[in-house]
Amino acid sequence: MNQQSTDATREGVLRVATVNVNGIRAAYKRGMADWLEGRDIDVLCLQEVRAPDKVAKDLLGEDRWEIHHHEAEAKGRAGVLTAVRRDAHGGTLLPVERRVGLAEGTNDSGRWIEDDIALPDGSKLTIVSTYVHSGEVDTPRQVDKYAFLDAMTRRLPDLVEHADHALIVGDLNVGHTELDIKNWKGNVKNAGFLPEERAYFDRYFGELGFVDVARSLAGEVPGPYTWWSYRGQAFDNDAGWRIDYHMATPALAGKAATAVVDRAASYDTRFSDHAPLVVDYRL
Repeated sequence: MNQQSTDATREGVLRVATVNVNGIRAAYKRGMADWLEGRDIDVLCLQEVRAPDKVAKDLLGEDRWEIHHHEAEAKGRAGVLTAVRRDAHGGTLLPVERRVGLAEGTNDSGRWIEDDIALPDGSKLTIVSTYVHSGEVDTPRQVDKYAFLDAMTRRLPDLVEHADHALIVGDLNVGHTELDIKNWKGNVKNAGFLPEERAYFDRYFGELGFVDVARSLAGEVPGPYTWWSYRGQAFDNDAGWRIDYHMATPALAGKAATAVVDRAASYDTRFSDHAPLVVDYRL
């Protein structure tokens, strides 16, 4: 995998990883534990957990992680989770407050959780793990997606007021620009790259003031992609989509040192159709 070196003594660095696991039980069968063991992550955010709370906690290990998991009401669907490593930075990062759900009346079951974390310098960081609807043009699924994106638009300013730093991570299911999808020309009429969807991200990264951390660090280059279809030769040809994000308030984004997509070495060594996005923040 494309990993930077790990260092258990990373003084002053907060390492945050996000990945859509496409079912945590399946991901563990395919080697997720090996990836996690060697990555020295402080805060782990998962989407599409698709498992009961006890199963997710047993797999990760409550002795090692302080786990906040929001199951979807529909069995085997969605599910988001945030886990803070208990010994990270001397055990000082444990959440001080947690919240579940995005907005009343929004189809957000298993799709949005917030954790407030007190950082060593005394400031407060709110981390959100979210799984935005995939959508489908001209169906109720797309209606749900727009309602969720609308609710996000209303919630983001509140997060800015609530904490010193805010970080929204997860599978946002929208490629913002043409650089974010290998075959963008064939997808302009498909959910995930509709102009109406991309306009939300113009606003998030424009007037609302959030920063697309991975894009900021990578520059104006194709990708790096975080999702590849299991069908055909998408992974081997790197015909991917960049739909997994770290969205940070400016001061926090300014502390981001590296953003790495842990792309598997080969198709058969993947533990999900998404790859983890790992960012180091020098706090």
